[in-house]
Amino acid sequence: MTAEWRPALASSIRLRHDRVRDKDLLVMPERVVVLNPEAGRILRLCDGSRTTTQIVDELAEDFPDASVADDVGEFLDRVRGEGWVR
Repeated sequence: MTAEWRPALASSIRLRHDRVRDKDLLVMPERVVVLNPEAGRILRLCDGSRTTTQIVDELAEDFPDASVADDVGEFLDRVRGEGWVR
């Protein structure tokens, strides 16, 4: 993950909120992934306009004692490997 990368969801993937389950979902062709609240929050910020640094800074405001930069970096690397973000 680079500091100036501007992650965005892949074009074939949609982020939706399931009101019945009160969960965020990644909807893909032939697959749905139920996200935990943290993953949903990170992916909502991945709109292609924010850099990873800006995403981390925004999340760090709400979680000042957590290792946000490491956690977000690991998560984004993992979902990038899955092809969910570009």
